[in-house]
Amino acid sequence: MINVLLAGVGGQGTVLAAKVLAQAAQSKGWQVRTAETIGMAQRGGNVTSHVRMGSSGEEVFSSLITPGTADLVIALEPGEAARALPYLAPGGVLVTATTAIQPVTAALASVPYRAGDVVAALANALQGGSSLFVPVDDEALVREAGASSRKSLNMMLLAVAVAQGRVPLTIGEVKAAVEACVKPQFVAMNLAAIDHAVAAYG
Repeated sequence: MINVLLAGVGGQGTVLAAKVLAQAAQSKGWQVRTAETIGMAQRGGNVTSHVRMGSSGEEVFSSLITPGTADLVIALEPGEAARALPYLAPGGVLVTATTAIQPVTAALASVPYRAGDVVAALANALQGGSSLFVPVDDEALVREAGASSRKSLNMMLLAVAVAQGRVPLTIGEVKAAVEACVKPQFVAMNLAAIDHAVAAYG
């Protein structure tokens, strides 16, 4: 059984990334169950997607991941990575973008929300353990891949996560799932973004 938790904010494509991951798993004949928990705001609210895959042929009876059992956590925003950290299993992989998306509440807070502080806290929390922490400089990745690739950040982070080798899926299987799930006019852009991310972090 492989458990993957994807976390982000509304508008980042968290749900689509989960759909692509589920499609890649289903193409291998695995049973897959997914679920989403979505914040109050469609854009700006937190979005969490659960993907559970029967990678050894087992049945998957529940779609929700329990804390401490996620083999892989993919966060499209560092604050959401911190929120999802309790779900990470010992020896699991946490992949996160390092650019903060300031929530509305940040304007009212007495202490500013700094992405660097959150990333440092995540690194410190996982230091010395068996888990793998992969912070992704998404601003640099997008700049190098081209401005339009910001819309493909979800696929880039998914590719970086799969490339770590802790989930028995290949980048080729992910790319085939993109072709099956993404609108035709956006397929080439996403495939190029995946190749760029794997070259940088694979």
